[in-house]
Amino acid sequence: MLKAKIFIQNLIQEIRCKITWPTYDTLQASAVVVLVASLLFGLLIGLMDWSLKKAFVWLYNAF
Repeated sequence: MLKAKIFIQNLIQEIRCKITWPTYDTLQASAVVVLVASLLFGLLIGLMDWSLKKAFVWLYNAF
């Protein structure tokens, strides 16, 4: 039990002192980048899905 208590105390100390937390502006900019990248990847995957569907429908109807 003593080892667990020491571990938690060290963990709290490391979180408070050794971690560099991002500023609000940096966090907001990163969130915007993630949102834009997610939208672009979603559009790309949707376009690929639509084009493959059209290609397979054409292929099945051709033969």
